[in-house]
Amino acid sequence: MNKNSKTLILVEAAMCIALATILSYLKIYEMPFGGSITLEMLPIVFYALRRGYKWGVVTGFAHGVLQMILGFSSVLYCSTLLSQIGCILLDYVIAFSVLGLASVFAAPFKHSNRKIGYIVGAVIVGILRFICSFLSGWLLWSSYAPEGMHPAFYSLVYNGAYMFPDILILAIVIGILSLTIPKLFYVEEKENYNNDNIIRK
Repeated sequence: MNKNSKTLILVEAAMCIALATILSYLKIYEMPFGGSITLEMLPIVFYALRRGYKWGVVTGFAHGVLQMILGFSSVLYCSTLLSQIGCILLDYVIAFSVLGLASVFAAPFKHSNRKIGYIVGAVIVGILRFICSFLSGWLLWSSYAPEGMHPAFYSLVYNGAYMFPDILILAIVIGILSLTIPKLFYVEEKENYNNDNIIRK
């Protein structure tokens, strides 16, 4: 990989992280105890589909760390060091890193219907992020569950209330982009430096 090529990849990553951060503040709906419906996942998932899982995971990780820094006051609500570490991992680092795996789940469709593959990849990584939120709500934020309600059920309902609409919107937008501007997802052969970029033109 030459210097100019790597610079382009890094610039794209930085732009997607910046856009994801901006979108995280443009909330369609905000839940009372954290979590909201936004398009925050879109730039990270798009980048992962375009550049492959290695760059995608790195970009998702970087965005997760940035979100953790910006929302560190939420981490401090956890009463123990162990729960704070769990919060950092489940609510930020792992939650956003998994978005970078979108191309892995889209890969089985690369020889049949790539557009369906993009949507499938987006939905699966969205579900993986939901699982992180569910585990966090169940294991770390169980005190917010109403009396008499099992924390796991409460976390499922609460996090599902915003994550499933999030995933649906993500899938719809990815589908629209892949139909209307499919070349956005392609990297020209001369720019394909990574063996992990498994969705190619």
